[in-house]
Amino acid sequence: MAEGLVPPEWRPHFGDHLYLAFTNVVAFSPTDTLPLTLRVKGLMALQSMISLGVLVVVLARVINILPA
Repeated sequence: MAEGLVPPEWRPHFGDHLYLAFTNVVAFSPTDTLPLTLRVKGLMALQSMISLGVLVVVLARVINILPA
C-alpha cells in the first residue's frame, strides 16, 4: 500500500478488487487516478461502462453502413 494515502488499519474489500479487475479489463477509465472510496470507484466504473457502451453503439453503426 501507498504510505500516507489511507489509514494504517485499512484493508481492501471485494469492491476494491472488483474495481481493480474492471479497470484492467476495460481501459476506458482514468487509470492514473487513485479513487479511495467505494462510491467514487463505482462512479468511475459507471463512467467506464458508459464509454464502452457508446463505443459499441458507434462501431455497430459504422459496421452497418459499410457495403457488403
